[in-house]
Amino acid sequence: MASEVEEQIPVHEEFFLCGGVETKIIKCGPWTNLFEKQDVSKPKQLIFIIPGNPGYSTFYVPFAKALYTLMKSRFPVWIISHAGFSVTPKDKKVLAAPQEESDAQKIEDVYGLNGQIEHKIAFLRAHVPKDVKLILIGHSVGTYMTLHVMKRVPELPVAHAFLLFPTIERMSESPNGKFATPFLCQFRYLLYATSYLLLKPCPEVIKSFIIQKLMGQMNSKLELPLTDILQPFCLA
Repeated sequence: MASEVEEQIPVHEEFFLCGGVETKIIKCGPWTNLFEKQDVSKPKQLIFIIPGNPGYSTFYVPFAKALYTLMKSRFPVWIISHAGFSVTPKDKKVLAAPQEESDAQKIEDVYGLNGQIEHKIAFLRAHVPKDVKLILIGHSVGTYMTLHVMKRVPELPVAHAFLLFPTIERMSESPNGKFATPFLCQFRYLLYATSYLLLKPCPEVIKSFIIQKLMGQMNSKLELPLTDILQPFCLA
């Protein structure tokens, strides 16, 4: 019964220019623009999810739908992708932001950690009215971004913040960090070159097939396409 209810939840996949970078937003609920008057009453709160890394927003759709159901469909649940993690498909348009803030202005080093934080701030300023309270949910390194979003913009109407599996300090000293830090620092350019040589000429049909096989091994079902994960630009 619960699965039938979740299947009926409206899920929108939209693309905006944020900080000079194409950004994917997944929205659960009938609200797509919080500044416009719509057929449904304007919500008083927005649940906003900041993923981890690598944390493609598509992975969080079941979690977002479960939250939406638990909230009795009263509040929208939005998931933002990190800058550089998504490429707008050919059949989709990059939409204009409802409010012109720093949304279209380029952020210095937008793909770095500081730039990713500013990227989230730019989106919230341009897409969320000041009278809508925010419930921020950060996962993994998204918890670090959540804390810094609140620190840098204390005027944001944040009602609650939840930190899931927080990755906040001494990341390079953790077991995974001790392996990943030197590996990614020393071999990342080799990984870039290899991904471009192998994946750039690879047809989308084959990429989709590979992803379906990988998700099947993980017992995970995707409700939205995830070809971005095998795009050389996004991998970089």
